[in-house]
Amino acid sequence: MSMPIRVRRFASRSALACVLIALSVVGGGCNIVGFAGPMIENYRRSSTKTIQAEYTGLKGKNWAVIVQADRSIQAEFPQLVAFLTGKICERLVTEQPKIAAAGMVPPERVLRYQFDHPSWPSMPYSELAKALQVNRLIVVEVFEYRLNEPGNQYLWAGLASGTVGVVEADTFLQDEFAFQKPVRVRFPDDDGFGPADMDRVTVSTALAQRFIDRTTWLFYTHEEPYYPKY
Repeated sequence: MSMPIRVRRFASRSALACVLIALSVVGGGCNIVGFAGPMIENYRRSSTKTIQAEYTGLKGKNWAVIVQADRSIQAEFPQLVAFLTGKICERLVTEQPKIAAAGMVPPERVLRYQFDHPSWPSMPYSELAKALQVNRLIVVEVFEYRLNEPGNQYLWAGLASGTVGVVEADTFLQDEFAFQKPVRVRFPDDDGFGPADMDRVTVSTALAQRFIDRTTWLFYTHEEPYYPKY
């Protein structure tokens, strides 16, 4: 039995209406996704993300931080080694609940030992750890630390690079790094800034702080900007 013409027309119109409604829903969904994209991006630019610690071997251990820099760096920045040693220790002590170490050697004692034993860089790490009475030795080596491009004293182009290593003195690899990571930071972020915009102390302090951040963040879970500048 054939369907009446009016019924067929009604069914066709109903099907067409359903298709149009479906298309409008899909189109609206695309608009929602397109609208949400910029919102998500804006949220990311102003938010942070959790970064896990890369080295967790300080738990239950005694540790000390020892900083080493080339003589040419120390000649230009005579306070750098002491500053890094003190601030790195200070940060790790502040984050002690996350690190769960047993104890640490005060930076003043480490600096005194370095001053009293100028040949310490040639010592095996196991002997150095024994002298400081620790089973974890955090060794920070600064390879480069400058505030300008070579030959250009008119614009700031700060760069600090080096490595962070951990010696596990209570293991059979007591003279080798059980963990090592390169660190490299810059300041300022943009070109074109000179002494008229910020002074030497400001640039050096900001550069050192970034180096300290990247060094200490390796040892505890922390928050970083979603799009970090350094």
